Amino acid sequence: MDNKNIAKMVLSVLVVVLGNVIYALAVKLFLIPAGLVTGGTTGIGLAVNYAAGVPVATFVLIFNVVMLAAGFAVLGKQFALTTIVSTFTYPIALNMLDLLLGDVVLSQDLFICTIFSGLGIGLSLGIVIRAGASTGGMDIPPLVLNHFFKIPVSAGLYFFDFIILLLQALFQPLEKVFYGIVLVIIYTVTLDKMLLMGTTKTEVRVVSSHASEICDAILKRMDRGVTLLSAKGGYLKEDTTVVLSVISNRELPRVERLIHEIDPESFIVVNRVSEVSGKGFTMSKEYR
Repeated sequence: MDNKNIAKMVLSVLVVVLGNVIYALAVKLFLIPAGLVTGGTTGIGLAVNYAAGVPVATFVLIFNVVMLAAGFAVLGKQFALTTIVSTFTYPIALNMLDLLLGDVVLSQDLFICTIFSGLGIGLSLGIVIRAGASTGGMDIPPLVLNHFFKIPVSAGLYFFDFIILLLQALFQPLEKVFYGIVLVIIYTVTLDKMLLMGTTKTEVRVVSSHASEICDAILKRMDRGVTLLSAKGGYLKEDTTVVLSVISNRELPRVERLIHEIDPESFIVVNRVSEVSGKGFTMSKEYR
């Protein structure tokens, strides 16, 4: 393994560690002090803590190790390698923060704690997943079920989260359960935004009788690739050309001004694209 790959691997591990520390901070500073309910391994840990007094960090560590062993046995060594950092980092970070921060409480307002717990958990999960790693714990049972019974992973995740929320509903007020549902929604939305952050682009389609001029302008003045699509008008049945280009979100106003300068009557369709790969985006451009 060369130095470049070693540096890349070390950076990836550090990013995963950072994500798990942020997760632990959100749990320690907002989730636990407010007595919120949540899904995943932390949710089970809260239930066990209430029923048997076992510290959440201790339970999470034991549970994660058991799940890691199960994942290794069923899903293979490659899966275990991407999970092992999170398996140990999160419970250790949670335990260290418990020792360092003690009984520090930033807010006792349930709404504020729900918002910041959700944002912190969603942010941390996004960081870990974007680094190509798994958070382990309750991510593993749905993957095992999918391996043996072909049950969709998303369905397995929702099922287990629902069961975990019900477990906590046995000893928590109904209001806390409702806040727990809001918490899950917030961190799910935040996670989705994190996974798409930096990858979303804007697709522009232009129908115009000046398609050739618009194409040249985008190529030369915007330095963006263009594809010309053959089309036929639905009303007059005339052959026409559609200009297709994918640009960054910030370039849209400039492109629209450029198109309107050439043809004020042009028909423009703008779409948000979740991800783009290829030359000019994930690969270097080649000029000829």
